[in-house]
Amino acid sequence: MSYIIDRRENAKKKSTVNRQRFLRRYKQHIKKAVEEAIHDRSIRDIDQGGQVTIPKRDISEPAFHHGEGGIRHKIFPGNQEFIEGDEFRRPESGGGAGSGQGKASNQGEGEDDFTFNISQEEFLDFMFEDLELPWMVRKQLKDATSFETRRAGFTSSGSPEKLHIVRSLRAAHARRIALTDKETRQQIRALRKELWALEEAPPSLERNEKLDALRLRIRELEKTSSKLPFLDDFDLRYTNLVRVPMPSSKAVMFCVMDVSGSMTQSIKDIAKRFFILLYLFLNRNYKQIEVVFVRHHTHAKEVDEQEFFYSRETGGTIVSSALALSADIIEARYPPVDWNIYIAQASDGDNWDGDSATCSKILTERILPKTQYYAYVEITSGPHQNLWHEYEHVQEAFKEQFAMQQITDAGEIYPVFRRLFEKRTEGAHESS
Repeated sequence: MSYIIDRRENAKKKSTVNRQRFLRRYKQHIKKAVEEAIHDRSIRDIDQGGQVTIPKRDISEPAFHHGEGGIRHKIFPGNQEFIEGDEFRRPESGGGAGSGQGKASNQGEGEDDFTFNISQEEFLDFMFEDLELPWMVRKQLKDATSFETRRAGFTSSGSPEKLHIVRSLRAAHARRIALTDKETRQQIRALRKELWALEEAPPSLERNEKLDALRLRIRELEKTSSKLPFLDDFDLRYTNLVRVPMPSSKAVMFCVMDVSGSMTQSIKDIAKRFFILLYLFLNRNYKQIEVVFVRHHTHAKEVDEQEFFYSRETGGTIVSSALALSADIIEARYPPVDWNIYIAQASDGDNWDGDSATCSKILTERILPKTQYYAYVEITSGPHQNLWHEYEHVQEAFKEQFAMQQITDAGEIYPVFRRLFEKRTEGAHESS
């Protein structure tokens, strides 16, 4: 009999290795099941994980077994009825397993379905797998990178205020030791010892002559050694400072929505789900997320989330008021060097005819040069309104930063979101 032992170490949770292998092997099946589950649940609960069901026929596993041929003996425990040579009697027609008897039920699962639970993190991984913040890898958060000054050792050139005194004196001392003759230093030390011993001897004429000779010899040797400068330009050391790029990990998300009389509560609910989906997406790419809610009818106002989605307003529509207020907030509180700015605008497309050109001017001059991405969704089942046609000209000028899609019902939220934030290849950017 063969024994197969898996000695690979698991993490703290049991069977982690096998689970990750299973998720990788049936990635396409699980991904498809996750996409189907998204349509059946609320956007609010979209990050809760849950059960995923895939066909059992698609998850067959390899099995080890004995090949055909040879002599094999099988022992079946608990046999009290048959002996060797007996023949098993077949069940009567219609009997046995799979006879099809019984009544229908609204519970249970079929044999062809395999259901298992996935965690919140695994669910979001499959959900956002094909999505990517626009050009994050290629641009490395371009226009949102700050620099920090850090010490990087020492250098032999620099400005006087960066002079490192201890390092300079240490280098000078090392240089003098290296360039001074070793034998000369040894002679000086020997002569001094002899001088100190002679000074303790009784006074005499001969002693005084020897002392004068020793002092003269020591001065000559020290004079030779002192020709080396105490501090040379070569010894100077300066603190080296370098600028290190620090990609920003902060993002701000602007939610801009029309709340005029033409915006029904159902349209607002669709917009809310789109905003929540965008927030979940950004939250997986940045450490700090701030959300700014800007609503408008004829006038724009920054409000909280409750008032943003559930306040009742009537009147006309002037979209430029919301864009101008968003631009003012960016200039006052969110400089592009510190923040990655994302704006999502939801509207039914209706706007005062003379205002659409103003919207285009504000976008091209004040907003789009400072933002990472601007997504506009028009929530309507009818033909496009004047704001859509004006935004088409903006999209042509800012293809990499501006995107627009139409949503007709709640079932299109996720497909539209994927089209707005789908991965784009390098070639696609170059061709655009």
